[in-house]
Amino acid sequence: MGKDFADCDTRDQQAVREVRKIVIDICRQNGGGHGGSAIGMAPMAVALWKHTMRYNPLNAEWFDRDRFVLSNGHAAMLLYTMLHVSGYPHMTAGELRLYGDAKAVDRETGSWKGTLCHGHPEIDVPGVEVTTGPLGQGVANAVGLAIASKNLASTFNQPDVSVINSRIYCVTGDGCIQEGVANEAMAIAGHLALDNLTLLYDNNQVTCDGPLDWIVSEDTNAKMRAIGWHVIDVHDGDHSVSGIADALAAAKSLKGRPTFINIRTTIGYGTATAGTFKSHHGTYSDHDAALYASDHASTHTLTEESRTYWKEAMTRGKELENAWSENMKRYTSSYPELATALRLRVRGDYDVHELLRTFKKPDDIQATRQFNGFLFNELMSKVPSMIAGGADLWNSNQMGDQSHRIFDRDHLDGRVIRYGIREHAMTSISNGLAAYAPGCFLPVTATFFMFYLYGAAGVRMGALSNLKVIHIATHDCIGEGQNGPTHQPVELDSLFRAMPNIQYIRPGDSEEVIGAWIAALDANGRPSMLSLARDPALSLVPNTDRQKVLKGGYVIVEKEAADVTLVSCGSELQFAVEASKRLDAAGVLTRVVSMPCISLFEEQSQQYQVSVLSDSAHIISVESYIATTWARFCTASVAMNSFGYSGSGLENFARFGIDTDGIVRKVMDHVQNTPRDVPDHRRRWQLLT
Repeated sequence: MGKDFADCDTRDQQAVREVRKIVIDICRQNGGGHGGSAIGMAPMAVALWKHTMRYNPLNAEWFDRDRFVLSNGHAAMLLYTMLHVSGYPHMTAGELRLYGDAKAVDRETGSWKGTLCHGHPEIDVPGVEVTTGPLGQGVANAVGLAIASKNLASTFNQPDVSVINSRIYCVTGDGCIQEGVANEAMAIAGHLALDNLTLLYDNNQVTCDGPLDWIVSEDTNAKMRAIGWHVIDVHDGDHSVSGIADALAAAKSLKGRPTFINIRTTIGYGTATAGTFKSHHGTYSDHDAALYASDHASTHTLTEESRTYWKEAMTRGKELENAWSENMKRYTSSYPELATALRLRVRGDYDVHELLRTFKKPDDIQATRQFNGFLFNELMSKVPSMIAGGADLWNSNQMGDQSHRIFDRDHLDGRVIRYGIREHAMTSISNGLAAYAPGCFLPVTATFFMFYLYGAAGVRMGALSNLKVIHIATHDCIGEGQNGPTHQPVELDSLFRAMPNIQYIRPGDSEEVIGAWIAALDANGRPSMLSLARDPALSLVPNTDRQKVLKGGYVIVEKEAADVTLVSCGSELQFAVEASKRLDAAGVLTRVVSMPCISLFEEQSQQYQVSVLSDSAHIISVESYIATTWARFCTASVAMNSFGYSGSGLENFARFGIDTDGIVRKVMDHVQNTPRDVPDHRRRWQLLT
């Protein structure tokens, strides 16, 4: 028995010992795993799951549960162990045995199966609130969850009855709070006074490469106080469940600020590698396993005493949910209209399709960012679940005057968040908002397209997690002009077009902006990015269709037996249309396809794709980006092969030959120098310069 249990074997300490035992068993089953942090954090896990959090193991989706986020997601086996011991039915001992098993074979039945015990927590597993692993993401997600709870409570709770009481608990390691996204998010949380958020710092002073003091010398507590957090110290995190539980109880009572609990722990506590980076990942010896094992317990199992101890959590969870359900009945009786609105939010129920189907596009030519701002404001008035925010470019994004909807510490029912110049936190916090409950919130973010490079990790995590977030990216091409190549995202489309499970939509005019919103609102289980131009077009684009945007690509200028099909979108679509007229006059019959969303086009039948792209000898894309994605469909591309340039938008299109004159010149040269009778299997994609 470990020395920390030699003097007194309380029920809490017994629970800690058995949690550590199971973690070691999991590490040993396949010769490795991130067990060190999990062993060190066992007392705080017991303090959370036994003494603090409101949850029901028999209903992982209970709406008013407290949310737990494991930001240092490499310690996932601790989360799986806690789900197992506290009674979540799906997290069996058999599931724990599949952690790290490449074959994922159920050892009891011998059949192949997928594992719930992924190397890092994934949101599709009941009891896992958000997907974590890239350090710092979970901290930002937790801030989003806390904003969601605050906003719902302010919107629906009444002086005599509270139906939204969920608190957010996030565990973080040394690595998470070094990450920029966590520092951005923690500053936002302090500024917004999110006192329903508690961050537990697993302060073991070790990183993957070695001691923390190799790389950090700051006063973490002083920093947290400076950005608006309460700070509580727990110096005996290796042993004292009660000390951590007392700190958590104090955090619940503190108001006006989120709370940071600095808990000193030892990574791999008690094992041969304790306190060193060697305990971050790896397996454990027989001696280490014996340290926490009981004589009568086999691997991955609890003693009878611990089963009784944790059964109380299941009983308490059912009682908490039942009490909430009774409270909802009283709420419904006293506030029927609010109760109906809340139930719609819980179901994620909103329908604006009729609005978008009949919405009148403007008669004049507007920049897509300008019309998008107008449409966004209409949707904000019709969709109560929409909660938006910008990274200090709200006016440039032309999202409209939202001063009456600002979310801040004094207006927690507001629906527009000022994120400041913190793009990474903005995208990751929005993932937390979306994760609170499916459809309960529809987060929208906004900044320049170039600066989504800062937020790309958050966008990717949203796509990986099947979270519905809409990102508004303006100033999206070389037409941005005056700010120069630093602001002209010539390569960034390739990142988001290559990213799985995200819709990157680049509308060419106001009609297609409406279609882009229809597609984004229909896209359950994935984020969307609307890529929008700073300046209006020079000419109207014919035959655009909001409903056809949902197919990703469609013909807007048709010609029988055309030699060329130009495929374009966004700002360049107007030039493709004008070029087609000039090419026709020169004897080169040219069709034009609008392709606002490649991923949606790829979802259509092969027959439809062929009908749109036709059998033209030359299928040529036109876009002021590096043309990496167009080679899937096209034989050639009029595109960028360098960074942009400082100058007016029209000058830039002319400078790089992506205006009407440049397109005509390049296409004519290409057609004249590429024989029509070249077999398809010998035709190779070309960049036209």
